[in-house]
Amino acid sequence: MSDPSCWQQLYQLQRPSPLQRLCHPLLEQHRLTLWIKRDDLLHHLISGNKWRKLKYTLRQALSEQARGVLSFGGAYSNHLHALAAAGHKLGLPTVGMVRGEPDSNNPTLDDARRWGMALEFVDRQQYRRRQDADWLAELALGYPGYLIIPEGGSCPQALPGVAELWQELWPELPELDEVILPVASGGTLAGLLSARPAATRVRGYAVLKGAGWLAEEVCRLYPPAALDSGWQLELSHHGGGYAKNSAADKAAITELAAQLKVPLEPIYSGKALLGLFRDITAGRYAAGSRLLFLHTGGMQGARGAL
Repeated sequence: MSDPSCWQQLYQLQRPSPLQRLCHPLLEQHRLTLWIKRDDLLHHLISGNKWRKLKYTLRQALSEQARGVLSFGGAYSNHLHALAAAGHKLGLPTVGMVRGEPDSNNPTLDDARRWGMALEFVDRQQYRRRQDADWLAELALGYPGYLIIPEGGSCPQALPGVAELWQELWPELPELDEVILPVASGGTLAGLLSARPAATRVRGYAVLKGAGWLAEEVCRLYPPAALDSGWQLELSHHGGGYAKNSAADKAAITELAAQLKVPLEPIYSGKALLGLFRDITAGRYAAGSRLLFLHTGGMQGARGAL
Protein backbone atom coordinates (compact mmCIF):
# COMPACT_ATOMS: atom_id res chain seq x y z
CA MET A 1 0.00 0.00 0.00
CA SER A 2 1.31 3.43 -0.91
CA ASP A 3 2.22 5.83 1.88
CA PRO A 4 0.07 9.02 1.72
CA SER A 5 3.19 11.02 2.58
CA CYS A 6 4.40 10.19 -0.93
CA TRP A 7 1.78 12.59 -2.23
CA GLN A 8 3.37 15.44 -0.31
CA GLN A 9 6.82 14.42 -1.53
CA LEU A 10 5.64 14.45 -5.14
CA TYR A 11 3.67 17.67 -5.09
CA GLN A 12 5.76 19.78 -2.75
CA LEU A 13 8.14 20.18 -5.69
CA GLN A 14 5.49 22.12 -7.62
CA ARG A 15 6.38 25.71 -8.40
CA PRO A 16 4.36 28.25 -10.39
CA SER A 17 4.90 27.71 -14.08
CA PRO A 18 6.65 30.54 -15.97
CA LEU A 19 4.86 33.43 -17.61
CA GLN A 20 6.19 34.56 -20.97
CA ARG A 21 5.26 37.73 -22.86
CA LEU A 22 4.74 36.88 -26.53
CA CYS A 23 5.90 39.10 -29.35
CA HIS A 24 4.49 38.91 -32.87
CA PRO A 25 3.78 41.49 -35.58
CA LEU A 26 0.09 40.55 -35.56
CA LEU A 27 -0.17 41.44 -31.87
CA GLU A 28 1.37 44.84 -32.51
CA GLN A 29 -0.89 45.42 -35.52
CA HIS A 30 -4.03 44.72 -33.47
CA ARG A 31 -2.66 46.40 -30.31
CA LEU A 32 -3.01 43.28 -28.18
CA THR A 33 -0.93 42.14 -25.23
CA LEU A 34 -0.52 38.36 -25.00
CA TRP A 35 1.19 36.29 -22.34
CA ILE A 36 1.53 32.53 -22.25
CA LYS A 37 1.38 30.47 -19.07
CA ARG A 38 3.94 27.72 -19.60
CA ASP A 39 2.25 24.84 -17.80
CA ASP A 40 4.19 22.56 -20.13
CA LEU A 41 7.08 23.25 -17.74
CA LEU A 42 5.27 22.33 -14.51
CA HIS A 43 6.84 18.87 -14.29
CA HIS A 44 9.12 16.97 -16.64
CA LEU A 45 6.81 13.93 -16.70
CA ILE A 46 3.44 15.06 -15.29
CA SER A 47 3.13 18.28 -17.24
CA GLY A 48 0.49 20.86 -17.90
CA ASN A 49 -3.16 20.42 -17.02
CA LYS A 50 -2.53 16.73 -16.22
CA TRP A 51 -0.49 17.76 -13.18
CA ARG A 52 -3.24 20.08 -12.00
CA LYS A 53 -6.13 17.69 -12.71
CA LEU A 54 -4.52 14.66 -11.09
CA LYS A 55 -3.25 16.44 -8.01
CA TYR A 56 -6.24 16.05 -5.69
CA THR A 57 -7.66 12.96 -7.40
CA LEU A 58 -4.50 11.07 -6.49
CA ARG A 59 -4.55 12.46 -2.98
CA GLN A 60 -8.07 11.04 -2.67
CA ALA A 61 -6.86 7.65 -3.89
CA LEU A 62 -4.12 7.63 -1.26
CA SER A 63 -6.30 8.89 1.58
CA GLU A 64 -8.93 6.26 0.80
CA GLN A 65 -6.19 3.60 0.57
CA ALA A 66 -7.27 2.63 -2.92
CA ARG A 67 -5.60 -0.52 -4.25
CA GLY A 68 -4.85 1.36 -7.47
CA VAL A 69 -6.31 3.69 -10.09
CA LEU A 70 -7.82 2.94 -13.49
CA SER A 71 -8.48 5.34 -16.33
CA PHE A 72 -9.00 5.67 -20.08
CA GLY A 73 -7.21 7.14 -23.08
CA GLY A 74 -5.92 6.72 -26.60
CA ALA A 75 -2.59 5.25 -27.60
CA TYR A 76 -0.87 8.66 -27.29
CA SER A 77 -2.80 9.79 -24.21
CA ASN A 78 -1.09 12.50 -22.18
CA HIS A 79 -3.42 11.64 -19.32
CA LEU A 80 -2.47 7.95 -19.16
CA HIS A 81 1.20 8.87 -19.54
CA ALA A 82 0.98 11.30 -16.60
CA LEU A 83 -1.06 8.85 -14.52
CA ALA A 84 1.45 6.07 -15.08
CA ALA A 85 4.34 8.34 -14.08
CA ALA A 86 2.56 9.59 -10.97
CA GLY A 87 1.48 6.08 -9.96
CA HIS A 88 5.06 4.88 -10.32
CA LYS A 89 6.35 7.67 -8.09
CA LEU A 90 3.58 7.13 -5.53
CA GLY A 91 3.82 3.34 -5.48
CA LEU A 92 0.20 3.22 -6.64
CA PRO A 93 -0.75 0.54 -9.21
CA THR A 94 -2.28 1.90 -12.41
CA VAL A 95 -4.41 0.43 -15.20
CA GLY A 96 -4.97 2.07 -18.57
CA MET A 97 -7.94 1.15 -20.75
CA VAL A 98 -6.49 2.04 -24.15
CA ARG A 99 -8.44 2.67 -27.34
CA GLY A 100 -6.38 0.72 -29.87
CA GLU A 101 -5.00 -2.62 -30.98
CA PRO A 102 -3.22 -5.00 -28.57
CA ASP A 103 -0.02 -4.78 -30.60
CA SER A 104 0.05 -0.97 -30.40
CA ASN A 105 3.49 0.32 -29.63
CA ASN A 106 4.78 3.89 -29.35
CA PRO A 107 6.86 6.00 -26.93
CA THR A 108 3.81 6.88 -24.80
CA LEU A 109 2.84 3.25 -24.24
CA ASP A 110 6.47 2.21 -23.80
CA ASP A 111 6.83 4.75 -20.98
CA ALA A 112 3.57 3.62 -19.37
CA ARG A 113 4.64 -0.03 -19.42
CA ARG A 114 8.05 0.87 -18.02
CA TRP A 115 6.36 2.65 -15.11
CA GLY A 116 4.27 -0.42 -14.38
CA MET A 117 0.91 0.53 -15.86
CA ALA A 118 -1.16 -2.50 -16.88
CA LEU A 119 -2.60 -1.80 -20.34
CA GLU A 120 -5.87 -3.26 -21.57
CA PHE A 121 -6.72 -2.57 -25.21
CA VAL A 122 -10.32 -2.14 -26.34
CA ASP A 123 -11.86 -1.40 -29.72
CA ARG A 124 -13.60 1.88 -30.52
CA GLN A 125 -17.07 0.47 -29.94
CA GLN A 126 -16.23 -0.69 -26.44
CA TYR A 127 -14.27 2.47 -25.70
CA ARG A 128 -17.41 4.53 -26.37
CA ARG A 129 -18.83 2.92 -23.22
CA ARG A 130 -16.23 4.63 -21.00
CA GLN A 131 -19.01 6.63 -19.29
CA ASP A 132 -21.54 3.79 -19.31
CA ALA A 133 -22.56 2.88 -15.77
CA ASP A 134 -22.87 -0.84 -16.54
CA TRP A 135 -19.38 -1.11 -18.02
CA LEU A 136 -17.91 0.93 -15.18
CA ALA A 137 -19.59 -1.45 -12.74
CA GLU A 138 -17.99 -4.40 -14.56
CA LEU A 139 -14.59 -2.74 -14.35
CA ALA A 140 -15.09 -2.07 -10.65
CA LEU A 141 -15.77 -5.79 -10.12
CA GLY A 142 -12.68 -6.71 -12.12
CA TYR A 143 -10.52 -4.22 -10.23
CA PRO A 144 -11.95 -4.15 -6.70
CA GLY A 145 -10.71 -1.29 -4.58
CA TYR A 146 -9.47 0.73 -7.57
CA LEU A 147 -10.41 4.37 -8.03
CA ILE A 148 -11.80 4.85 -11.55
CA ILE A 149 -10.84 8.20 -13.09
CA PRO A 150 -12.67 9.53 -16.18
CA GLU A 151 -10.91 10.09 -19.48
CA GLY A 152 -8.56 13.06 -19.36
CA GLY A 153 -8.77 13.17 -15.57
CA SER A 154 -11.82 15.44 -15.84
CA CYS A 155 -13.85 14.94 -12.67
CA PRO A 156 -14.99 17.19 -9.81
CA GLN A 157 -11.83 16.35 -7.85
CA ALA A 158 -9.77 17.86 -10.68
CA LEU A 159 -11.25 21.34 -10.38
CA PRO A 160 -9.41 22.61 -7.25
CA GLY A 161 -6.00 21.82 -8.73
CA VAL A 162 -6.85 23.75 -11.89
CA ALA A 163 -8.34 26.65 -9.91
CA GLU A 164 -4.99 27.13 -8.16
CA LEU A 165 -3.74 28.56 -11.44
CA TRP A 166 -5.50 31.85 -10.62
CA GLN A 167 -3.41 32.18 -7.44
CA GLU A 168 -0.31 32.09 -9.62
CA LEU A 169 -1.67 34.69 -12.04
CA TRP A 170 -3.08 37.32 -9.68
CA PRO A 171 0.24 38.61 -8.27
CA GLU A 172 1.78 39.14 -11.71
CA LEU A 173 -1.20 39.78 -13.99
CA PRO A 174 -4.02 41.20 -11.85
CA GLU A 175 -5.85 42.87 -14.75
CA LEU A 176 -6.32 40.21 -17.40
CA ASP A 177 -9.21 40.62 -19.80
CA GLU A 178 -9.30 37.02 -21.01
CA VAL A 179 -7.71 33.61 -20.47
CA ILE A 180 -7.66 31.32 -23.51
CA LEU A 181 -7.02 27.56 -23.56
CA PRO A 182 -7.46 24.38 -25.60
CA VAL A 183 -10.39 22.18 -24.55
CA ALA A 184 -10.84 18.43 -25.03
CA SER A 185 -12.61 16.85 -22.04
CA GLY A 186 -13.72 20.07 -20.30
CA GLY A 187 -12.08 19.62 -16.89
CA THR A 188 -9.53 22.40 -17.20
CA LEU A 189 -12.12 24.88 -18.43
CA ALA A 190 -14.48 23.91 -15.59
CA GLY A 191 -11.68 24.29 -13.05
CA LEU A 192 -10.85 27.78 -14.30
CA LEU A 193 -14.50 28.80 -14.13
CA SER A 194 -14.76 27.57 -10.55
CA ALA A 195 -12.57 30.48 -9.42
CA ARG A 196 -12.92 32.94 -12.31
CA PRO A 197 -12.40 36.59 -11.35
CA ALA A 198 -15.39 38.69 -12.34
CA ALA A 199 -13.31 40.93 -14.62
CA THR A 200 -11.62 38.10 -16.56
CA ARG A 201 -13.38 36.12 -19.25
CA VAL A 202 -12.41 32.55 -20.19
CA ARG A 203 -12.47 31.27 -23.76
CA GLY A 204 -11.90 27.65 -24.73
CA TYR A 205 -10.86 26.48 -28.18
CA ALA A 206 -12.27 23.00 -28.75
CA VAL A 207 -9.80 20.62 -30.41
CA LEU A 208 -12.58 18.13 -31.26
CA LYS A 209 -14.97 18.19 -34.18
CA GLY A 210 -18.66 18.49 -33.35
CA ALA A 211 -17.87 19.45 -29.76
CA GLY A 212 -21.05 21.33 -28.94
CA TRP A 213 -21.62 18.83 -26.12
CA LEU A 214 -18.58 20.23 -24.30
CA ALA A 215 -20.58 23.13 -22.87
CA GLU A 216 -22.94 20.66 -21.20
CA GLU A 217 -19.98 18.67 -19.89
CA VAL A 218 -18.40 21.78 -18.39
CA CYS A 219 -21.68 22.55 -16.64
CA ARG A 220 -21.92 18.98 -15.37
CA LEU A 221 -18.47 19.26 -13.84
CA TYR A 222 -19.14 22.74 -12.46
CA PRO A 223 -22.91 23.43 -12.35
CA PRO A 224 -22.63 27.20 -11.63
CA ALA A 225 -21.09 27.55 -15.11
CA ALA A 226 -24.62 27.25 -16.54
CA LEU A 227 -25.41 30.69 -15.08
CA ASP A 228 -22.01 32.24 -15.83
CA SER A 229 -21.91 34.50 -18.91
CA GLY A 230 -18.16 35.08 -18.62
CA TRP A 231 -17.03 32.17 -20.78
CA GLN A 232 -17.46 30.73 -24.24
CA LEU A 233 -16.37 27.88 -26.48
CA GLU A 234 -14.92 28.28 -29.96
CA LEU A 235 -15.88 25.28 -32.10
CA SER A 236 -14.52 26.15 -35.54
CA HIS A 237 -10.79 25.55 -35.10
CA HIS A 238 -10.75 21.76 -34.66
CA GLY A 239 -8.71 21.23 -37.83
CA GLY A 240 -10.84 18.30 -38.95
CA GLY A 241 -11.14 16.50 -35.63
CA TYR A 242 -9.21 15.29 -32.63
CA ALA A 243 -5.51 14.72 -33.41
CA LYS A 244 -6.16 15.67 -37.04
CA ASN A 245 -4.38 18.44 -38.93
CA SER A 246 -3.91 19.33 -42.54
CA ALA A 247 -0.36 19.62 -43.81
CA ALA A 248 -0.91 23.38 -44.06
CA ASP A 249 -2.03 23.62 -40.43
CA LYS A 250 0.93 21.57 -39.21
CA ALA A 251 3.28 23.85 -41.09
CA ALA A 252 1.51 26.93 -39.69
CA ILE A 253 1.84 25.61 -36.12
CA THR A 254 5.54 24.87 -36.66
CA GLU A 255 6.07 28.39 -38.03
CA LEU A 256 4.11 29.96 -35.16
CA ALA A 257 6.16 28.05 -32.59
CA ALA A 258 9.37 29.33 -34.17
CA GLN A 259 8.09 32.92 -34.29
CA LEU A 260 6.93 32.87 -30.67
CA LYS A 261 9.88 30.83 -29.40
CA VAL A 262 7.53 28.41 -27.65
CA PRO A 263 7.37 24.63 -28.23
CA LEU A 264 3.96 23.59 -29.54
CA GLU A 265 2.29 20.31 -30.47
CA PRO A 266 -0.42 20.03 -33.13
CA ILE A 267 -3.08 18.34 -31.00
CA TYR A 268 -3.91 20.74 -28.16
CA SER A 269 -2.02 23.98 -27.53
CA GLY A 270 -0.66 24.30 -31.06
CA LYS A 271 -4.11 23.91 -32.61
CA ALA A 272 -5.75 26.30 -30.14
CA LEU A 273 -3.02 28.95 -30.42
CA LEU A 274 -3.25 28.82 -34.20
CA GLY A 275 -7.01 29.30 -33.86
CA LEU A 276 -6.42 32.28 -31.58
CA PHE A 277 -4.09 33.95 -34.09
CA ARG A 278 -6.56 33.34 -36.90
CA ASP A 279 -9.30 34.98 -34.83
CA ILE A 280 -6.98 37.90 -34.10
CA THR A 281 -6.42 38.27 -37.85
CA ALA A 282 -10.21 38.30 -38.30
CA GLY A 283 -10.49 41.13 -35.76
CA ARG A 284 -12.36 39.14 -33.13
CA TYR A 285 -10.35 40.55 -30.22
CA ALA A 286 -10.76 44.20 -29.23
CA ALA A 287 -7.73 46.45 -29.48
CA GLY A 288 -6.07 46.99 -26.13
CA SER A 289 -7.11 43.59 -24.74
CA ARG A 290 -4.81 41.88 -22.27
CA LEU A 291 -4.85 38.18 -23.04
CA LEU A 292 -3.27 35.06 -21.57
CA PHE A 293 -2.96 31.70 -23.32
CA LEU A 294 -2.65 28.58 -21.17
CA HIS A 295 -0.17 26.07 -22.60
CA THR A 296 -1.58 22.79 -21.29
CA GLY A 297 1.48 20.68 -22.05
CA GLY A 298 1.12 17.48 -24.03
CA MET A 299 4.45 17.58 -25.81
CA GLN A 300 5.11 13.90 -25.08
CA GLY A 301 1.97 12.81 -26.89
CA ALA A 302 3.14 14.56 -30.05
CA ARG A 303 6.30 12.49 -30.36
CA GLY A 304 4.65 10.45 -33.07
CA ALA A 305 2.83 13.38 -34.64
CA LEU A 306 5.53 16.00 -35.13
